[in-house]
Amino acid sequence: MVAVTRALPDQEVSDAAIIEESRNDPERFAALFDRHYFQIHGYAAQRLGQSLADDVAAETFLTAFDRRDRYDLSREDARPWLYGIVTNLIARHHRAEARRYRALARSPLARADEGHADQVASRIDAQLQRAPLMAALAQIPRTHREVLLLVAWGGLSSEEAAQALGITGAAVRTRLHRARKTLRACLNGAEPATAGKDG
Repeated sequence: MVAVTRALPDQEVSDAAIIEESRNDPERFAALFDRHYFQIHGYAAQRLGQSLADDVAAETFLTAFDRRDRYDLSREDARPWLYGIVTNLIARHHRAEARRYRALARSPLARADEGHADQVASRIDAQLQRAPLMAALAQIPRTHREVLLLVAWGGLSSEEAAQALGITGAAVRTRLHRARKTLRACLNGAEPATAGKDG
């Protein structure tokens, strides 16, 4: 059982302690929301776009709140749990996600009169790299893409990604290796051997 120390400021209290406290005092869950909402929202926005991110991030925390009684209090960091929830919610939108990647791959470059020359040059360089990356992400099978993006965009370790997805560390490493291999093949102009048609 996690020791609950109300005298500590929220920054020094573990996620598990906040979740445990929220079981008797539901308003305490707001501290977990405040701590992780922007990361979860940002991850959802990167994967689905801004229009769906608000709803998916909000639903992530509603689901977490409803399931807080089942949270494993031995896990002090709730990020893998929250990323697991958001990943499952994003999976419902996998067709929208793949369409987003294909659309971003086709989107035109920003207009050159938007600001300082260095900023414009950096933006154009980034967008030139974005199109092939988005096209490649659309080619990666969804289960492999989830692992890749949890690690690359979510900042989770392989072990945390395994917790988030409820799979073994070996499965994460295998999917991550295959996703990277497919990504490299797509970015190098080769036909990926592991490309899936998931939306």
